[in-house]
Amino acid sequence: MHSVVDALGQRFRTAERASSAKDRSGLQAAVDAVDLDTAGVGNAEALREVDDLCADNAVWFHHPSYVAHLNCPVAVPAVAAEAMLAAINTSVDTYDQSEVATLMERRLVDWTCGHLGFAGGDGIFTSGGTQSNLQALFLARENVLAGLADHADESDRGESDDAEPRRGGPSAPSDRPTRRDQLSRLRILATDQAHFSVSRAAFLLGLDAEAVVTVPTDASGRMDAEALNASLLSIDAHDAIPMAVVATAGTTDLGVIDPLETIAGVCEAANVWLHVDAAYGGGLLWAPARAHLLDGIGRATSVTIDFHKTFFQPVSSSALLIRDANLFAPTIHHHDYLNPEAEALEADAEPNQVDKSLQTTRRFDALKLWTTLRARGAGEIGTMLDTVCDLATDVRALLEGQADFEVLGASDLSTVLFRFTPATADRATCDELVPLIRRVLFRSGRAAIARTVIDGRPWLKLTLLNPDTSVDDVTAVLDLVRATGHGILAGRDLEGAVTEGGAA
Repeated sequence: MHSVVDALGQRFRTAERASSAKDRSGLQAAVDAVDLDTAGVGNAEALREVDDLCADNAVWFHHPSYVAHLNCPVAVPAVAAEAMLAAINTSVDTYDQSEVATLMERRLVDWTCGHLGFAGGDGIFTSGGTQSNLQALFLARENVLAGLADHADESDRGESDDAEPRRGGPSAPSDRPTRRDQLSRLRILATDQAHFSVSRAAFLLGLDAEAVVTVPTDASGRMDAEALNASLLSIDAHDAIPMAVVATAGTTDLGVIDPLETIAGVCEAANVWLHVDAAYGGGLLWAPARAHLLDGIGRATSVTIDFHKTFFQPVSSSALLIRDANLFAPTIHHHDYLNPEAEALEADAEPNQVDKSLQTTRRFDALKLWTTLRARGAGEIGTMLDTVCDLATDVRALLEGQADFEVLGASDLSTVLFRFTPATADRATCDELVPLIRRVLFRSGRAAIARTVIDGRPWLKLTLLNPDTSVDDVTAVLDLVRATGHGILAGRDLEGAVTEGGAA
């Protein structure tokens, strides 16, 4: 353990590039060359070997030239906690495998719910935002279907209910739609900027291909609340069922936050489950300068927060939070060898968290967050998030002042979309430069930048999540982008000249 820490410390101190810059075929050959069937080589040699193979070829998120994806440098106390939880090997699915670990995770869930405004809420730690979003939509599906079934039962008995679902049930049991029929009517409403996990969840939940309805956005890429209301009315008119609305607090590409307060009002009026995907932006709850951007989040039914993004935690560290603890009921499945139903009914029942999780065996990832909060304090973490958001604002202003760069929109968080647009190149050529620049820089190891497409046009993307990165650091990356772009254009000019000369 000590030798690994010493080796890693040295690598963190001396890393000169964001990535190894080694050719993929060479990396594949190095991996394939390891004989996994041979006799063991011993601890020291095995650790030296993985240091050479893995650490020497890692992508370093702490390096100032890494500005690509939503990967953060991690808080050192969380790394120490990671070693502790891995060595003890706790599983927090049942209390008899975890004891105090379950209680600590429950405390963190209650703490997070308190900051969200979820009095009486509940939650569970997950592997990441994709799993959190999947479970939120699973719970929405099951609770909506249960509500439809209850309403149908009431209709059969001739009872009335002022709080009936937006759509009535059939008049007789024999006329009832099957579960498959009901599934085909369910709709999820989200913008085209919502995370891809929303569409993946719809597929995994057995919904139809047209289940995800795209809600228009305003000019900044935020969900248009009036368009959302119109979409809900259209769904109603077509005898479909709105299963959930997914608002995004921090879109992956634009880094903007949907108008949560207004959206919540629309959802409450329509009696529709509102899920807020705050995987990226959830940390703003603790950011002194920007917490107001999440106004209205406490009116959501469920919320996703990724602590391994804006709380600087090692992956994995995500959580799904639910405003009403009773909505977790569809997840519960009892097994005698794990969480017997009879024991669950006891007055002093053990808190078995497998009742609320899609996972059975589950790491005690909450320990990392707990340790970081105690070491650094939530206020300091929030200030660090404000720092990276301020950096994005400064970088955007820097780019807007340079004639050979084009900037798209303004982020609420820490992303910046831009393009290299020299006066000598037309728009089509600038489009072609985007993936080429990214690829050249990544393969050289000099900088890691992301790319995306907005409205059919490619853009380079900076995702700034390192509070130690400065404007000067990002300026150096932009200089590399500019030099690389000019180098590609010069190579094309030379190739064209050679071709013309050969033809002549």
